[in-house]
Amino acid sequence: IMNLKDKINEDLKNAMKAGDKIKTETLRSLRAIIIEFDKSGAGREMNADEEIKALTSSAKKRREAIELYDANNRPELAEKERQELAIIQEYLPQQLTREEISARAAAIISEVGAAGPHDSNKVMPALMKEMKGKADGKLVQEIVREQLSALASK
Repeated sequence: IMNLKDKINEDLKNAMKAGDKIKTETLRSLRAIIIEFDKSGAGREMNADEEIKALTSSAKKRREAIELYDANNRPELAEKERQELAIIQEYLPQQLTREEISARAAAIISEVGAAGPHDSNKVMPALMKEMKGKADGKLVQEIVREQLSALASK
């Protein structure tokens, strides 16, 4: 199994040969994060958790940019960010669906005995630990908030 660094370098070579500008740019930005880590003095390669964290952070930056560009009516810029996000997601674990996140959230809510929105701090840490790299934190938070609000209104 190739580590992330080797896979990105390999894919970068192929993207450059293919003349795929967006993929080349995106992979270069990911490679820069890895190089930065290598130079950080950790004295080792990134581990799987750190790889996922770096990819998740890159994906989050793209999502925030998409929101911003959409809000400011810049569809061409939003589209470029969407393409970059799609490329980054190829390196992340399969993203969970809203239904899957919802089911897991419901299970954890009942496990910790959460009763309403004020119990979000009991639910989120456990849920995010499980969802690491597999779901957007903002979406997880939204689902938890909905479920806890529904409990409180019963």
